[in-house]
Amino acid sequence: MMELKSLSKSFDGKPAIVDLSLAVEDDEYLTLLGPSGSGKTTLLRLMAGLDRPDGGQILLNGEDVTYRPTHTRGLGFVQQNYALFPHMTVEDNVGFGLVNRLIDPVTDGAEVRRRVAEMLELVGLEGLGGRMVGQISGGQKQRVSLARTLITQPKVCLLDEPLGALDANLRERMTIELRKIREALGVTFFHVTGNESEAIAMGDRMIVLDDGRAVQIDAPDVVFDTPATVRVARFLNAYNVFSGTSEGGVFTSGDLRLPVPPGVRAESAAVHFDKAVILKGDAKPDEGAAIKATFVASEFMGSKVVYFFRRASGGMVEVERHLSSSDPEVFEAGQEVTLNWNAADTLFYDADGGLIPPVKVKGAA
Repeated sequence: MMELKSLSKSFDGKPAIVDLSLAVEDDEYLTLLGPSGSGKTTLLRLMAGLDRPDGGQILLNGEDVTYRPTHTRGLGFVQQNYALFPHMTVEDNVGFGLVNRLIDPVTDGAEVRRRVAEMLELVGLEGLGGRMVGQISGGQKQRVSLARTLITQPKVCLLDEPLGALDANLRERMTIELRKIREALGVTFFHVTGNESEAIAMGDRMIVLDDGRAVQIDAPDVVFDTPATVRVARFLNAYNVFSGTSEGGVFTSGDLRLPVPPGVRAESAAVHFDKAVILKGDAKPDEGAAIKATFVASEFMGSKVVYFFRRASGGMVEVERHLSSSDPEVFEAGQEVTLNWNAADTLFYDADGGLIPPVKVKGAA
């Protein structure tokens, strides 16, 4: 197990990681999500030993490795740009770590070839060992980079946006493959990404990093269903967020009126893209949340369609329709609609942006 205790790091007086504590369990897939500039790469470099923290500790199986050199930590690091040797074959790239590591290098050529062949088979590259790096695709390069790291049997494998350079179809396939490979080896994966869908789909647990702080650590479905802060809700790119005020048990944002728990002062409300029903013409909304809007555009995204509406009181609202549950709808530009959803599906956030524990409510004020 790897433990981070009150880890901190600043650059030119600007905090990059702030008092971060985390336990990375054995044999788990942990994903780290955060926007650009949140400290993701800095945290990874601290864990790998490429940067030194200003404070805190890094423990590996109870042993302090905070200032231990990178190559003696027993960790693997898969970089986004692959960092392969272009003058070597695939086989030589994968075997490089075995032959050249400082502790217990493998000097028997037959043993190196055997282990390399096993690893290439595991990552789906059997038969490609003799090719040069320039002769294989981007997805194959990613697998070579992964194989080169995993062949040394690291305690924890750090992955820095490993799918970021791949096209959408290949990224989806590699999402499945990475989980299979990790499960086959029983190695802990610490996967850093700026893609919310990737983080949710791949992790056993998920960390959301914001301005160098771990603002939420939980199962991906918990993070998705109940973002801990309004900023997390925005990071997930799955929620409409409304700013407003609350008074007398009512949250108000333009023409939106929603009941809030007694004594609660909410300043933001969030509802998932797929919760709203789109009502045309004179159709009457059910009890709950209802706002007036006009149709702007729609976007087909394979398994779903996203509709964009402009609120009568200002701002944009997105509505998602999954094609597995309903057919696409057609709207005219500027067409007026009412967006209606169950009030109980709304999450509320206080003045500091923190989630107000949900309370089941009925109807609208």
